[in-house]
Amino acid sequence: MSYSVKEMFYSLQGEGGNTGRAAVFCRFAGCNLWSGREQDRAEAQCDFCDTDFVGVDGDGGAKFADADAVADAVEKFWPVPGMAGEGQRFVILTGGEPALQVDEALIDALRARRFEVAIETNGTLDLPQGLHWITVSPKGHGAFEALKVTEGDELKLVYPQNGIDPAIFTDLAFDHLYLQPKDDENHHQNTLMALDYCRRHPKWRLSLQTHKLLGIR
Repeated sequence: MSYSVKEMFYSLQGEGGNTGRAAVFCRFAGCNLWSGREQDRAEAQCDFCDTDFVGVDGDGGAKFADADAVADAVEKFWPVPGMAGEGQRFVILTGGEPALQVDEALIDALRARRFEVAIETNGTLDLPQGLHWITVSPKGHGAFEALKVTEGDELKLVYPQNGIDPAIFTDLAFDHLYLQPKDDENHHQNTLMALDYCRRHPKWRLSLQTHKLLGIR
């Protein structure tokens, strides 16, 4: 199987339960909830995405012939290969929607290179075996009904979303529940709303996009 990757880079995870952790980000091209074209945004199931996932023209992006080629490219971004102090290698498979492309062959190739493998997914597609960390971020109209991934390490809900009450997700089998203020023209008000919700519903935690606050990728 070949893979289309928009970009790869090394940074710190900015949100959720792994905030502050060094990771290689591998962003796959394509999504099943929006084409990525602005003219389609208004009619998309997810109409608030702030990520460019179209094509393979980003830094480190390319079409890769097989799983080993992707894993080799990821490994080159880890800064201290072979050093005793390198820490646990960590890669985050994101998008777009990575579950359109990520398969067991890729996960096995990354694990063979000693990577802990995380995925950030909208949860509407089945996931392969072997992942170490699963983040599900439900998106758009009918998000709950569309979920196929109903258990994992964290559910991270962008908040608020029209017609979505966080309470409908609380009984799913996730170890952590996060509310993340929607980053739009109402971001300040969205943050206050998320703060208030977490105070009133302490099963939920607040997730901030610290990479944006710090001005890093």
